[in-house]
Amino acid sequence: MIPLLIALLLALVLFGAGFALKALWWVALVVIVLWVLGFFIRPAGTGGRRGRWYRW
Repeated sequence: MIPLLIALLLALVLFGAGFALKALWWVALVVIVLWVLGFFIRPAGTGGRRGRWYRW
């Protein structure tokens, strides 16, 4: 009985980790797209000078 519970718990943990990792890949993709767009799109209100939407 204990090995069956351990196997079910392990399956549940791995399923949750797989879902979380897949969700993190989508989040990373959105962040990369926004970051790349930041190189091509100037923010409004910069007074005509070339600027970036981040401060590095």
